[in-house]
Amino acid sequence: MKNKKHWYDYLWIVTPIYLGLGFFNILFAWLGMIFFCLPLFIAIFGGSKLYCNRYCDRGQFLTLLGKHLKLSRNKPTPNWMRSKVFRYGFLIFFFAMFFQMLYTTWLVGSGAQNLRQFIKLFWTFKVPWQWAYHGTAVAPWVAQFAFGFYSMMLTSTLIGLIVMALYKPRSWCVFCPMGTTTQLICQARAGKSASQIPNDTDSCSNCSCCKK
Repeated sequence: MKNKKHWYDYLWIVTPIYLGLGFFNILFAWLGMIFFCLPLFIAIFGGSKLYCNRYCDRGQFLTLLGKHLKLSRNKPTPNWMRSKVFRYGFLIFFFAMFFQMLYTTWLVGSGAQNLRQFIKLFWTFKVPWQWAYHGTAVAPWVAQFAFGFYSMMLTSTLIGLIVMALYKPRSWCVFCPMGTTTQLICQARAGKSASQIPNDTDSCSNCSCCKK
């Protein structure tokens, strides 16, 4: 008997739609703040990783490509990728890049720097993206934030696709910065280490995503 499908099982479609919208109009990149804030709110107020387990569109998208479309080698995720050193190191790096992006946005907003109409892939390669900005009535800093945030979302998606192809479909979930952050929030709320948190379905110690 097949498992009954729920509405949230189709959230995978959000990932290609989001990236497609940002390709044609960069201001749609602001919608990504929903994916950025929602996991944090659920962890802070709910004390669980329900977003990772159930609602993560990127995780579902990687599962679709890797598991159902057989685009993954399905090899075990390397131990070093699962280690605390790598996960916390990547978390620090990710947020360092995020705050650098906010600083650039502030510079543009203050008039100290002109709007940069390109995206940065892997935080290194500048790719022209001027066709996605149509000179609307928004302030330059609004567009600059959109370029920077879309760069981060596209880069992290590409990293997810690479590790999906090389290892298990949701290997990205093992070191996803938002997953690591919500894990820490859940542990802080419980006042315990991960190994001490009860093994219920939505707890940090039993996150189905991190086991993939």
